Amino acid sequence: MTTPRVVLDTNVLLSALLFGAGRLAWMRHAWQQGQMTPLLCNPTASELLRVLAYPKFRLTAAEHAALLAEILPHAEVMELPSPWPALPACRDARDQVFLVLAHVAGADALVTGDADLLVMRDSFPGLIVTAEEWARRIR
Repeated sequence: MTTPRVVLDTNVLLSALLFGAGRLAWMRHAWQQGQMTPLLCNPTASELLRVLAYPKFRLTAAEHAALLAEILPHAEVMELPSPWPALPACRDARDQVFLVLAHVAGADALVTGDADLLVMRDSFPGLIVTAEEWARRIR
């Protein structure tokens, strides 16, 4: 069986990284144990870096680096084509990159809690799932 390859939206990835005792902490353990491979591309990695720098998180440079070290060695980085493939449009244009990445990579899932992505499930059957649905699928 091959390791599932998944796109994690920024909020899911952030929760898994920042909250070690939170409801998504299991995801960090899953990718570290090779039970799934997170997929990143330049725009999604840049978004993660931007959000990690928010003042509300009060992360030092060392903490920032440590969090990146928790994900980057386990992630597969993809290059997105230019122009992006024509796909159904997300109502939040900033979330389109997650759909494109999942499509281009042939991802097993796009894990999200974002309503703008979740409403697109019918356009991407079996791809867009919540963290809870993903947990059931890989267990």
